[in-house]
Amino acid sequence: MTLENDVPIETVSQMLGHKCIRTTQIYAKITQQKVSNNMRALRDRLTAPVVGLQRTV
Repeated sequence: MTLENDVPIETVSQMLGHKCIRTTQIYAKITQQKVSNNMRALRDRLTAPVVGLQRTV
């Protein structure tokens, strides 16, 4: 639930008191919804117009 709500895995690891992030990774479940949300966000960033940049020659 925390990962789906964009809480970084490092934060989750600390919240759970894990000394090693690998322990958290064992229990972390990446859902299809999380993958879809991440891909949508990436697409939006890649297709957003760039404002304020000028090309110099």
